Amino acid sequence: MMLKPHSLGALLLTLLALPALSSVPAAHAAPAAHVAAGAPVASAEGHTADQISRFLATFYGDHGPSPQDREQHVSQVLKDRQEVSRDSDVLLCSQNEPQKIGIGPVTVAQAAGVGWATVTTHWAGGVTDTFTAYVRLDSKPIRLDDVICAG
Repeated sequence: MMLKPHSLGALLLTLLALPALSSVPAAHAAPAAHVAAGAPVASAEGHTADQISRFLATFYGDHGPSPQDREQHVSQVLKDRQEVSRDSDVLLCSQNEPQKIGIGPVTVAQAAGVGWATVTTHWAGGVTDTFTAYVRLDSKPIRLDDVICAG
């Protein structure tokens, strides 16, 4: 067995690792060393969890989005879905107006370019229902991109 000098071995390991590294998406790369653990997401990367949380709380309010919010802060996909679903409100996953609406913690997936939160609607008799509201991180202005009903 012939031993190779250390520098040649290091070079070979680096070259062998290149194909594996090039297939790793940039979103999975290690964070920059200057970014402190727990630091907020940079605005250049899209909306932060806090911004999305504030948007959803304002958008949904206590009883549902206003006509202006439905027009200006909803994706075309949801507008089209609402046109087809005349018997229910696709933004609230219901047929009626809830008594109260709560927004859960927001999760942000930079790699997917989306943030989401569970929205809880409160109804008469203490009944609740939930759905998930999605916001694209790069939407300008910020808008609701999709809604997935729980049931």
